[in-house]
Order: sequence, then C-alpha cells, then structure tokens
Amino acid sequence: AWLWATGRAATGSRLRLEDRDAAGFAGRARSGAADVEACLAWLARLHGCFVGQSPDALWPIGTYWHLATRPDELAATEDDALKHAAPALDRLLNNCRHQTFVHGDAKLANFCFREGAVSGGDLVAAVDFQYVGGGCGMKDIAYFFSSIWRDGACRTQAPRALDFYFEQLRNALPEQTDAHALESEWRALYPVAWADFHRFLSGWAPTHQKIHPYTREMTAAALQLV
Repeated sequence: AWLWATGRAATGSRLRLEDRDAAGFAGRARSGAADVEACLAWLARLHGCFVGQSPDALWPIGTYWHLATRPDELAATEDDALKHAAPALDRLLNNCRHQTFVHGDAKLANFCFREGAVSGGDLVAAVDFQYVGGGCGMKDIAYFFSSIWRDGACRTQAPRALDFYFEQLRNALPEQTDAHALESEWRALYPVAWADFHRFLSGWAPTHQKIHPYTREMTAAALQLV
C-alpha cells in the first residue's frame, strides 16, 4: 500500500514513500460500478495529462508485456496467427499518432479505495508505477478490463465502460488536442490492445482464465487490421 517516487537532488537520489492505508485509501479490490468508474476516471486523467509528451527518464514503451521484452513468450505461443501478427500489432500501438504515458500495470489490485467514499474524484489512488512509459492509452484500458471481468461481463460491461472512459478523457485533454481524432484512433486500437496482451498470455500461460471468447473475438478483430 505504498506509493513511491524518486527524484534526483543535488547530492544524489531521493526516495519518497507514502502509506496509502494511512492516507485513507485502505480499500482493496472493489469492483462495483462506482469503483470501476473511479479507476477509469483516474486513468483518463493520467492519459489526458500526458498526451503528446515524451517519456523522458521513463520506459520508452510502457507495460511489462510489450513485444520487445517478451521474445520467450512469443516463441512459446502455439497460436500461429497471433505469433505472425505480433510485430504488426506492436507497431500499430507504438506508432499511433496520439501517444501518452500509460500506467503499465493498471489491474484492479493496483488501485486503493478511500474507505467510506462512494463517489468522487478522491475515491481511488493507484500504486505500483514500475512500468510507466509511453504508449497508447488503450493498453491500460484493455488490461484493466481483463483484471475485473470475464467473457460475459466483458460483453455487457466493456462498451459502457469504454464510453465512460472517453467521456472522462475528453474533459482531461489539453485544449489544443483534437479529442475527436484521438478518440477515433484509440477506439480502433482497443481490440489491438487486447490482442497484444493476448499475445503475451498465449505464450506465458496459454490456459489462463483471461483467454476467453471475448479475448479471442477482440484478437480476431485486431488481426483484420494487419
């Protein structure tokens, strides 16, 4: 339950720690509708704040599963179509016009909830910023959805949740950003982000519960783009 950050001072490095429990965020793994929306609003603010910025002193590509870091998993996958398409899927995400900073491990377990709060911008705080770096915001969103819902719930909940995320993102974007163009691009890349994560899972844990029919359908849609 610790948030940490580093900074370089004149005499060396500094490490800052904050206990999120002591700060009032002692709730864990809450997945009610208001909780999911709070997490999505937090991600929208993160993505909106850093659109168009260069990830200096961060990972050039955020997330722990991106292709350049996972050659062993790619070699192990038995899904030939996904293996063949992996470089193209990776390029679509890495070369999209609207880049931002992604959290990189935005699963439900990495969000802490304020006890007693039911709504509002201060409901949630995030931890574990190990994999923050550049990327398309849909990488965080698809990964977050995969951490809370399985097949049936993805089908019923993801469309509405995605709409909510983009509503929040429009309010968080800098004024000079073409919000319509960004949303159009990222919505098209939503299945690509799912397929990219599926590519990692298929080599790392091919029987993982996150590889369900919705995941496979998103992958099939993404493969039509490459």
